[in-house]
Amino acid sequence: MRYRRLGRAGLQVSELSLGSWVTYHNQVDVKAAVEMMAAAFDAGVNFFDNAEAYAGGQSEVVMGEALKRLAWPRLNYIVSTKFFWGLDRGPAAINRSNTLNRKYLMQAIDGSLRRFGLEHIDLVYCHRPDPATPIEETVHAMSDMITQGKALYWGTSEWSAGDIRAAWEIAERHHLHKPVVEQPQYHLFHRERVEKEYARLYEDIGLGLTTWSPLASGLLTGKYHGGAPAGSRGAMENLAFLRDGLLDPAKNAAVAKLAPIAAELGGTTAQLALAWLTRNPRVSSVITGASRVDQLESNLGALGVADRLTPEVMARIDEITAPLAQ
Repeated sequence: MRYRRLGRAGLQVSELSLGSWVTYHNQVDVKAAVEMMAAAFDAGVNFFDNAEAYAGGQSEVVMGEALKRLAWPRLNYIVSTKFFWGLDRGPAAINRSNTLNRKYLMQAIDGSLRRFGLEHIDLVYCHRPDPATPIEETVHAMSDMITQGKALYWGTSEWSAGDIRAAWEIAERHHLHKPVVEQPQYHLFHRERVEKEYARLYEDIGLGLTTWSPLASGLLTGKYHGGAPAGSRGAMENLAFLRDGLLDPAKNAAVAKLAPIAAELGGTTAQLALAWLTRNPRVSSVITGASRVDQLESNLGALGVADRLTPEVMARIDEITAPLAQ
């Protein structure tokens, strides 16, 4: 495993990390989480990603219990969570449209700490931008989490370049803790934001990236070429919004063209897609997902494929996928 700094922060994160979206609580119980997290940790993974909204808070509970059972030294692993949608927002809840205000954020961090069973969370993200709350208020609240010792670093997820820069400049002006990382979607068919929109931020403010959906929710594994297999994300009714993209004929045809390239390098199509992401030096960590240990081990095999990605191979991959990328 190789490690990269989180932007200009001193924190070192593993090139591949393990996330819990969709899987934890829904497909992965505590026993399975312990098994997978142990396998990941033994392979050098030190970063485990989560969010308040995953499984209505239960994903944090599962990961927290797994961490308790694994009993690793706290210095040796990094845990993240994300805030935006909130829990317990009934029809009578106040501030239902203001998700990143001080009231919500101060309660959200306490709730996550309780579910994880931790004294602090290493990295907290604003899971989406909130146009209903002034950015100044959000920046002050996130900075206060760090000052209070409840979090160590903060960042954003799926924010525009303009909003990230505005948050950083507010923090700079008022001597507050600055956002150090963004968590965007990034894969072979989704490139615009990472490669173009954020381009100035890497040098200007030292932005780091922890990217999600590296396999386009499974599209880049090749398993959707003949439709949505039973048990896959594309077959889940609660993820029906993903279906059209997963069954896109042009993208599935492109994925089929990647398979021979992957085979030449001694890997799978999924490993090729993950390896391609690690070649971007702006990416601090690629967040992978798995519901079984064999899936996790296959994902980790992408690091060997990455070592064989020559400029010529990268050009062949781009020729196939770039015309379909957004």
